[in-house]
Amino acid sequence: MAKDLHELLRTLRVWDPEVTELPPFDPASAPDDPLSLFTQWFARAVAAGEREPHTMTLSTSDEEGLPDARIVMLHGADAAGWSFATHATSSKGRQLAARPYAALTFYWPVLGRQVRVRGPVTSAPSEEAQADLHARSTGALAAALTGRQSDVLTSAEELAAASEAAWEHARSHPTAKSPTWTLYRLRPDEAEFFQGDPARRHTRLRYHRTDEAWSTDLLWP
Repeated sequence: MAKDLHELLRTLRVWDPEVTELPPFDPASAPDDPLSLFTQWFARAVAAGEREPHTMTLSTSDEEGLPDARIVMLHGADAAGWSFATHATSSKGRQLAARPYAALTFYWPVLGRQVRVRGPVTSAPSEEAQADLHARSTGALAAALTGRQSDVLTSAEELAAASEAAWEHARSHPTAKSPTWTLYRLRPDEAEFFQGDPARRHTRLRYHRTDEAWSTDLLWP
């Protein structure tokens, strides 16, 4: 018999020392821009064995201004912004078209670290989106060719038939285009880096864009 939810929650630990390392973080030694620190932290998460460190929560708002969130995959990060991809016709694609501002959240529990970035979102040129798609796996192309993301599905059989046809097309046409597939870039106005501490004296370093430079603040945990 399943345990009561509250009882089950009380049995769980955060940052169990058997599986989590909480490395020191000195904000005074942090680089001048968030991209450099993100790159360092991301590499550390990979080296520490974090599973799927490139997954992140994408938060948008709908036509009524209500929040929405889902897990997506980071496709890259550079001076142009943090990039991810989806169909322009999906719910998140439609939300970004109406309100082109979003937030990304990364959580790497193996190190007790969290990164948050938020800012305006723009669409990359179509040829960049297609090149990004074709650089990925056959499965990624098949999923993009299946399309109709966020539409109402009438049956599992309908999905199976559409997916099978898309897989066949992806295998025989590895450069096939998905017209609605869009590569988005979020250019942060703000970025926050959180490092957990065993005594709960967590470190929070916030970057804020000012013109083309960055200012930093420490935040209370």
